[in-house]
Amino acid sequence: MLILVTGGSRSGKSRFAQDLAVRSPGPHAYLATAQARDEEMRQRIEAHQRQRPAGWTLIEEPRDVPSALRRAAGVGGTVVLDCVTLWLSNLLLSEPGFDEHAAEAAAVHLVAAAREPPGATVIVVTNEVGSGVVPETDLGRRFRDCAGRANQAIAQGADVVYLTVSGIPVRVKPPAAL
Repeated sequence: MLILVTGGSRSGKSRFAQDLAVRSPGPHAYLATAQARDEEMRQRIEAHQRQRPAGWTLIEEPRDVPSALRRAAGVGGTVVLDCVTLWLSNLLLSEPGFDEHAAEAAAVHLVAAAREPPGATVIVVTNEVGSGVVPETDLGRRFRDCAGRANQAIAQGADVVYLTVSGIPVRVKPPAAL
């Protein structure tokens, strides 16, 4: 099963994804894509680490996320991938020419990796970046385009999609019954 959890910054998406994972079969793994490039990011990473339950396997992979996901999901259980937009940032900053088409292809590989091991539950966290203002810089616009394209590909391949708004998860795929 592939579940996508999206939402704006500080919308509660990581907490919701973790809550979903706790209610899903183990073993549990957390695939982190963040890199502590500055003090503020180091503090954010530490806060996420403190919030995770004991006993989860931690996998840190900033770039080759589909391969790491395939390995983590290969043991069964549940994997939380947090987050796609940091992964895309890493690729955008490290690969010359990385663009929205490359981001979409990377996302398609990610979906295939999530679906490869039978029986695993994969919960993917990403930021919804298309609801904000148009970024001022070329790099910002490229990032927004990459994230938008990748998020669409992952949502298309996901079994379930949630949008978190102010800490409240709203299921958007499949639509909730009336």
